[in-house]
Amino acid sequence: MKCMMIGVAGGTGSGKTTLTTRLKECFGDNLCVISYDSYYLPHTGMSYEERCALNYDHPSAFDTELFLQHLEALKNGESIACPVYDFKEHDRSNETVLISPAPIVVLEGILLLTDPRIRAYLDAKIFVDTDADVRVLRRVVRDVNKRGRTMESVIAQYLTTVKPMHEQFVEPSKRYADVIVPEGGKNAVALDLLVRRLEHHLTQALQEQEEADKAQ
Repeated sequence: MKCMMIGVAGGTGSGKTTLTTRLKECFGDNLCVISYDSYYLPHTGMSYEERCALNYDHPSAFDTELFLQHLEALKNGESIACPVYDFKEHDRSNETVLISPAPIVVLEGILLLTDPRIRAYLDAKIFVDTDADVRVLRRVVRDVNKRGRTMESVIAQYLTTVKPMHEQFVEPSKRYADVIVPEGGKNAVALDLLVRRLEHHLTQALQEQEEADKAQ
């Protein structure tokens, strides 16, 4: 079955995950979601303190080669073993999650649109645009409540790497987007338009698969 890949990019705390969650709720097993954050490079041999000091908002922080291999596999109808990243330990875990191909594949990540090799796989490129003050507040709440960080460490990371990398890489990648969505999953109008587009693709893909099955 033909696979449609949607890229959802935007700054930290912009609402990317909320948008992808809404889409997953709409399409269920016909849609799978892959987070680019799962593909942070492993840091075997580094101490916890050394891992904490790394810049996780630069393109070099990601295992993009593995990510591209997995995108190719999904396009070819093959399952992948998606890595699992431990944000509390700042390192890749030994676990993987089996992700099966689906008619709709949603990729989500802050730097998703910065790499032309990734963009080449995307049938639609979405940039979630949210005010910086809202994004930083959401990040503080998330990192303190869900990732075991201190307020001081979150603020320090934001000022030293997150903000400058956003200005250098994330914000400029907006020009590659086909659609810019203010406020992500909370934008009901944009969500409705996106759902309608994906429903059209899904109907078409299922019809083509049915015709192919009859021809065999």
